[in-house]
Order: sequence, then structure tokens, then C-alpha cells
Amino acid sequence: MNDTTHNPLQRAVFLDRDGALNEEVGYITTPEQFQVYDFAPAAVRAINDAGYRAIVVTNQSGIARGLYSEAFLAQLHAKLQQELQAEGARLDAIYYCPHHPEIGLPPYRQECACRKPKPGMLWRAAEEFAVDLAASFVIGDRYNDVALAHSVGAKAVLLLTGHGQREYDTEREQWPRAPEHVAGNLWEAVQWILNAS
Repeated sequence: MNDTTHNPLQRAVFLDRDGALNEEVGYITTPEQFQVYDFAPAAVRAINDAGYRAIVVTNQSGIARGLYSEAFLAQLHAKLQQELQAEGARLDAIYYCPHHPEIGLPPYRQECACRKPKPGMLWRAAEEFAVDLAASFVIGDRYNDVALAHSVGAKAVLLLTGHGQREYDTEREQWPRAPEHVAGNLWEAVQWILNAS
């Protein structure tokens, strides 16, 4: 029997990677292409200081497409953690989906439960970190991130960095449900979350 009185559920801010934490340049195949936004460390540190879990959830179908390996992705994520830690920020976890339903070879070519907007990565975080998804937020630059948030009862913030401005300008009339907030960048998104909490 679980005693939740001594282990209260955590709140989390789930972060898309490309276009949110680092510049959107398409499929990143060299370390030099991976450029963290100047405002990203302060934004993540604000999440940390507020007591939220800071967790990245990112689709990485470049693995299924054969453009880079999981080992290369691990190097990028180590670089990301190092750059954040140098400014007093940390990510509690980085989850990624290497799959694509139609492209690539097994085991990466598959219908999975983790490719956003499917909620598999959030379910995993909820289990591993005791996250209350309904009290959490998802921040990203694609409507997929908004749909992901709403699929688990979380709140969504769409960023105008990365693909966000284009999606906002051209697709918002077709959105089945709008995000709870639209922010210019990750720093502004985090400030809205902390003010809304």
C-alpha cells in the first residue's frame, strides 16, 4: 500500500527541446549545430527554484531515419546538461522518442506510445518521478506539444520560437483546443507559469 501522505506528488514543467531550449535548425547531426538559447539556463533555473521537476520530452526520429545514433544524441544531451549546470540550472530527466511509424528499420520503425503527441514519455515521468500530470505544464514550439499536454490534463504553453510563430500564424484556426498561453520564448513561458501557480 502506498502512503502518499509522506510522498506528495511532484509538479513538473515538461520542455520540448528543439525550438524551446536550443535553436531549431532541423536535424542536428554535428555538435556545432546544437546552440542553446541564451535565456534557456535562467528559465530552467527558475523552474528548479520554484520546486518543479524540469523534464525534457523530445521526438528524435532522426535516429529512425539513420541521420544520427543514440550515442550521438547522448553526447548532445550531456552537452546540454553541462551548459545548464554551468549557470546553476539542471534537468531532472531527458526522455526522447527515437521512433517513426513509417520510416527507418526495426526496432526504430514502429507505432509507439512515446512519439508526441502520444503521452508515453509523460506517463514514464509520472511513474519515475511521482508527477501529478494534471498539475503540470508542457512547453513547446509545435501544436503536438499542446495536444500532448491536453491528453494528460496538463496545461500547455506554445512558444513563438522555433516552429511556433509559423504554426501560430498559419494553423491556429484549425486547432481543436488552444494552448493556455502563448509566449515569445521559454523565459517568458516560465514566468507565466510561475505567476499562474
